[in-house]
Amino acid sequence: MEPQLDMLVIAPHPDDAELGAGGAIIKMVELGWRVGVLDLTNGEPTPFGSLEIRAKETRAATSILGIPWRENLGLPNRFLEPTLEARAKLANVFRRVRPKWLFAPYWEDAHPDHVAATQLIEAARFWSKLTKSDLEGEPYHPQRIFNYYCVHLKHVAQPAFVLDISDQWEKKAASIAAYASQFTVGKENVQPSFLERIRDEAAYWGKMIGTRYGEPFTCREPIALTDLRGLI
Repeated sequence: MEPQLDMLVIAPHPDDAELGAGGAIIKMVELGWRVGVLDLTNGEPTPFGSLEIRAKETRAATSILGIPWRENLGLPNRFLEPTLEARAKLANVFRRVRPKWLFAPYWEDAHPDHVAATQLIEAARFWSKLTKSDLEGEPYHPQRIFNYYCVHLKHVAQPAFVLDISDQWEKKAASIAAYASQFTVGKENVQPSFLERIRDEAAYWGKMIGTRYGEPFTCREPIALTDLRGLI
């Protein structure tokens, strides 16, 4: 029996979900939400990685996040495109796990895979609701798409909201550190380190909202509130 997810984070590569939305994933799991991650590609080849290394790192990061569901769609790394075939594969996943909210990369990026991923997610969300189609399962339309920031572009983010992840920061940092082949190996003498940069970014967003650490998100559509009690 497939889980019915409250929140599905879709990542172009393993590690993007941890980088862009790791704090939100951990926080919502702690609050009892059913959270999953779908990696679109295996992320390889990379200079210090391999299929076996990346799979081991992903398992370790998944355990730290505490999520019960994670899959890989098996699309080609470096050649990710929002094709009709890929759209159908992703829409089938949406129909199967029926997430309330989707989390996609920010739509402007220097990495072609990230741009293609968001285009693919938006198109698959629309296709998922279609009747009289060749898609699997019953029609389903996820309510919202939120966008996380994990960009290869010197972009100054203008988020729609910033989530307080002060209590989740240590686990988020550990989930990122699990990908040693991507962020540690071959970079031992780089100062500040990649992980220090990520910590500093989280501290900056925390400063913007008056907390220790924060995680920024945006959305193409207006964000609705039932009341103001969730604001800080």
